[in-house]
Amino acid sequence: MVTIRNLHKSFDGQWVLRGVNLEVAQGEILVVIGRSGEGKSVLLKHLMGLLKPDQGQVIIDGVEITRLRGEALDRVRERSGVVFQGGALFDSLTVYENVAFPLREKTRLPEMAIREKCLSLLKQVGLAGMDHKFPAEVSGGMKKRVALARVLTMEPEIVLFDEPTTGLDPIMVNAIHRLILDLHRRVGYTAIMVSHEIPEIFGIADRVAMLHKGVVVEEGPPEVIQSSTNPVVRQFISGDPEGPIQPD
Repeated sequence: MVTIRNLHKSFDGQWVLRGVNLEVAQGEILVVIGRSGEGKSVLLKHLMGLLKPDQGQVIIDGVEITRLRGEALDRVRERSGVVFQGGALFDSLTVYENVAFPLREKTRLPEMAIREKCLSLLKQVGLAGMDHKFPAEVSGGMKKRVALARVLTMEPEIVLFDEPTTGLDPIMVNAIHRLILDLHRRVGYTAIMVSHEIPEIFGIADRVAMLHKGVVVEEGPPEVIQSSTNPVVRQFISGDPEGPIQPD
């Protein structure tokens, strides 16, 4: 579903991506791990078509999006959804209105059909009866659930998750991960997630890729990454301050 080939990106002469290569199969959950500032969010922005690489390709279901502009790029983007780190909810809209927003903006569905779909999704993410609340009136975990429901209204084939559990306590982290996995099994979307949640992400990922100094230093199933002999991977997973990765 997604192929990334030799992706390079720099900002003001500072290289962030130095030749990233990845493939993501249809229906797979790939989790990208790595230290802050290693280019994980930059990688996601390339998959959204928000950034153009200095070199390399991003191919989604056979279409190279790095060459696309305007409506052609929009058509590919419509196949994807993004769950942002902070949820990116509209503070002035209720939970229901936030979830309904994409349907109202991008479809011609009658309001009754929109309401039925949105309330069903809110129920699926465990927020039945919360539709009248405003974002300021719900918890951080609930905001993440609203953001996930909103993304799923458009039935995307690919869902990108940018640190979806940042700022949550360990119990809520696992609850959100379980929800993502449950919805993935029901819907079958392809997922690419950026996360720092070690070791929790090993319970939901089909594959894990570690980004370090602009390249993927290792990728594979969770059990392979957990038993890696690569000193960079081992240090990051263990959180040991001693090793080849030097604290800033």
